[in-house]
Amino acid sequence: MTFQEFMNILTKFLKIERWIYKMAEPMAGQAEDFIIESNWDESIESFDDMGLKEELLRGIYSYGFEKPSAIQQKGIKPIILGHDTIAQAQSGTGKTATFTVGALQLIDTEVNQLQALVLAPTRELAQQIFRVISQIGEYMHIKCHACIGGTVVKEDIRILERGVHIVVGTPGRVFDMLSRNHLSAQHLRVFILDEADEMLSRGFKEQIQEIFRHLPGNIQCCLFSATMAPDILKLTEDFMRNPIRILVKKDELTLEGIKQYYIPIEKEEWKFPTLSDLYENLDITQAIIYCNTRKKVETLAQQMTDKDFVVSFMHGEMEQTQRELIMREFRSGSSRVLITTDLLARGIDVQQVSLVINYDMPTNYENYLHRIGRSGRFGRKGVAINFVTEQDAQFLRDLEQHYSTQIEEMPEDVATIL
Repeated sequence: MTFQEFMNILTKFLKIERWIYKMAEPMAGQAEDFIIESNWDESIESFDDMGLKEELLRGIYSYGFEKPSAIQQKGIKPIILGHDTIAQAQSGTGKTATFTVGALQLIDTEVNQLQALVLAPTRELAQQIFRVISQIGEYMHIKCHACIGGTVVKEDIRILERGVHIVVGTPGRVFDMLSRNHLSAQHLRVFILDEADEMLSRGFKEQIQEIFRHLPGNIQCCLFSATMAPDILKLTEDFMRNPIRILVKKDELTLEGIKQYYIPIEKEEWKFPTLSDLYENLDITQAIIYCNTRKKVETLAQQMTDKDFVVSFMHGEMEQTQRELIMREFRSGSSRVLITTDLLARGIDVQQVSLVINYDMPTNYENYLHRIGRSGRFGRKGVAINFVTEQDAQFLRDLEQHYSTQIEEMPEDVATIL
């Protein structure tokens, strides 16, 4: 099957993905067996034992890593060995560093040509990956460029024509640079899709298909994500060559170390008074509040500001420069509470986030996982609080069953939870 045929079939399967999940329990056999299947058993418990370049090791330890996480212990070596790889692991477990280390080990810095291409679904995630690669690759003198929309095209062209080793980008801008021959894939060795399920299910299908047409036929493909439907995993085998599969069980996806609570709310208009009470009674280091729409984000931010609460907000319809400024302020700690849509649900690591509030419950299981993954990343503790209306009650019960987890009602003494 060609990649184009794969993408056409994928579209059909994505339309029934939610139905597949609903039916997963009665059909527990095949789907569940596939989702936990792994064909790679080797686990390397030290970066020193991975055969990495000295400059790369130095960058890893300088970045602050001491011991590889579970996904890093299993996922780095297959990339280095040149295998196509499908890796699924929960948010906050070190997926970005897994493909970063693997890709950096493959780079020949004496060749001033593009050798690794990483695609991400949002500009913010692409910029975060760019920062991780630049910092871990510092002692290798890696030339990495973030090729994303909302930036000056002429500056992209100038940097790319001078030569880079790695490009991290969003599909639209990367395709534009490839199609206009400002980005050459002649020396490309590895192609990485981060948040692959999101990339293949959103409006990127045609762009990714076109990008593939510009890549070498023997390109190494690596897919990383926190969630993937079983049927999508199965379909990926049609355009990947005997891929290494490193997958986790469904009931392991909910992060350890995150306490999950819900607050029953009878009416939508009672959400804001509830949030105000929480804000006044909790000692919050930093928090992210999720709403489902741009309008709700802006309305809530205005309500909070009117009550003299200091908050910032962000959504996908803002200008890129404005979004970058807000994220810088939030990362630096000058802004403690950020109200946002699911734009921030995937991959954005803010170290100090201790609390996630779902002001609106997400529309699917996967986004819940990505949202609460903003707290408790890689061994840290965190709290998730869900505002649950009568309409959300069934979704909450289904969510608990889907991830084999327990979401308790918020205790009266809220100060004890953080």
